[in-house]
Amino acid sequence: MEKQYFKNSFAMVFVALAIGSFAQNIPEAAIQIKHALMAAPEESRNDAQVYGYDKNGDFKILRPGKNNLICLADDPAQKGFNVSCYHKDLEPFMARGRELKTEGKNFDQVFAIREKEARSGKLKMPLNPSTLFVLSADDDKYNPESGEVKDTYLRYVVYIPYATAESTGLPVKPTLPGMPWIMDPGTHRAHIMISPPKN
Repeated sequence: MEKQYFKNSFAMVFVALAIGSFAQNIPEAAIQIKHALMAAPEESRNDAQVYGYDKNGDFKILRPGKNNLICLADDPAQKGFNVSCYHKDLEPFMARGRELKTEGKNFDQVFAIREKEARSGKLKMPLNPSTLFVLSADDDKYNPESGEVKDTYLRYVVYIPYATAESTGLPVKPTLPGMPWIMDPGTHRAHIMISPPKN
């Protein structure tokens, strides 16, 4: 009985320390907002909506927006640095993906569910090409405590649901560095990938 008590107490302390450590790794809201906006075109930064994390690690809106851009702060639970911004018309698609991942669905399951829902009309997809900007950096280039991040890399994604190589004239894989190409053609997730060459 006493042994089990100490075992349970140790487990509770371990969980508390883990939660505390995670909370300490979550930057202040102002820093998260600053980082998230780094992925946005400069002229869109002032009025973009920003999602991030509170001190408990809960995903929430850190700043409401006034334009057509939504930005995501870096996820402190993931290695490296990764922030992004996307057109607001992509929000149903993005939000559904986050919801399914929270439920424990893997990539293939998320893809299949959203594909079915998009084709049925349940999941609203953009009617026009919609852009996603992704800014990233390696783990050793990011200091979450100071907020310093360097040697970032920006790539671009343009979602065009159900587009194909035939409808866009793009190849299904790049043959030159930085060449645009289409990924997941013919599906709800069809998108143009533009990855500039890294220095």
